[in-house]
Amino acid sequence: MGIFNSIFGKGSDGETSTFPWVPLEDIAQLDAIENESETQTVAIFKHSVRCGISAMVKRGFENEENSNVDVKLYYLDLINYRPISNEIAERFGVVHESPQLIVLKNKEVITTASHGAINEVDLASL
Repeated sequence: MGIFNSIFGKGSDGETSTFPWVPLEDIAQLDAIENESETQTVAIFKHSVRCGISAMVKRGFENEENSNVDVKLYYLDLINYRPISNEIAERFGVVHESPQLIVLKNKEVITTASHGAINEVDLASL
């Protein structure tokens, strides 16, 4: 099982990651995120800790290039915080997907991506 887990990231929940994630664990944070987006680009990464594909995409996203961008990076464990994911979909008018990256600027969604397309988003250019 060890090799399977290392390939597919089973059990990987970001807790030991050195990537600059800000945990998104309370619906009230969405107001702050919207306000922050007026002065700084903000990204929300929605991740299913039970999905191997989501784990692979997350690992691909957690690279040096993305860790050094001027984008505040929020991480949502959508298994444990599904109501927040539902509120994101409603508030920002995006269809729920997993994994999913939602980028906000000036309180507006400027880009979304899911699955493999997440790692094609050039955060530095946003």
